[in-house]
Amino acid sequence: MTVLEVLQSTTAYFQKRGIENPRLNAEHLLAHSLGRKRLDVYLEFERDLAEPELAPIRELVRRRGQHEPLQHLLGTVEFCGNVFLCDKRALVPRPETEELVELLLQSTVDRKPSTILDVGTGSGVIALTLAQKFPGAKILATDLSDEALLLARENAARLQIDEVEFRNADLLENVDGKFDLIVANLPYISRHDRDQLAAEVLRDPEVAVFAGEKGDEMIRQLIETSPAYLNNGGLLALEIGLGQEPALIELLRQKNYGDIEAKNDYSGRTRFLLARYG
Repeated sequence: MTVLEVLQSTTAYFQKRGIENPRLNAEHLLAHSLGRKRLDVYLEFERDLAEPELAPIRELVRRRGQHEPLQHLLGTVEFCGNVFLCDKRALVPRPETEELVELLLQSTVDRKPSTILDVGTGSGVIALTLAQKFPGAKILATDLSDEALLLARENAARLQIDEVEFRNADLLENVDGKFDLIVANLPYISRHDRDQLAAEVLRDPEVAVFAGEKGDEMIRQLIETSPAYLNNGGLLALEIGLGQEPALIELLRQKNYGDIEAKNDYSGRTRFLLARYG
């Protein structure tokens, strides 16, 4: 089979299996298996592939057809201009979280944070990106999962970033000091909504996806406990679930946060909350 024929047959197979963006997925997997850049595949459409080249492609296609995340198969994910290691040890970073980082950069133009806490860091993408954006800042990144923290440290080594301290902690337990910025992309899905999730999301660690019965329990706990860890005028930045903003905004008001802002993601859904304390 030629490269083009493999690409076409893989795309058709993914369409039947309900894979989103089937052609793009096929291109990524084919390029990865052949050790090429995705766009370079277009230069080799007429090349015949031998069986030793086809076998690993078939295995990747089979696994993707079973809704194993593309990022797990590639072993990496792009986030804010960097390439991070990505596997089943932590949540696959989503484009919405890149938007959260963009909002943070916009919100701190006049007040650059010198101390930052990333709660629930997962693979470390937020903390490590902020370390690049705020050179000299002291950054602590926490997670309850030792596996996720190991992945985060591997990403730090890959990017040659040593300014971030990684620590095992359940939210703010085992954390000391005060911060100019606390950012968190915590689990915000109710366990009752499991059936509504894409099959790929269910391949992420459950501890990184599901909160409690309502879905906002962990976020509420962080809102309630963060004041003791924020410097005067410190910023709390949260990624939240759909429909959670009214109750969470009310809680922020009750806990004396000010400058509360709800921000939409690029799809127009309210996805982020920003608030200052003191």
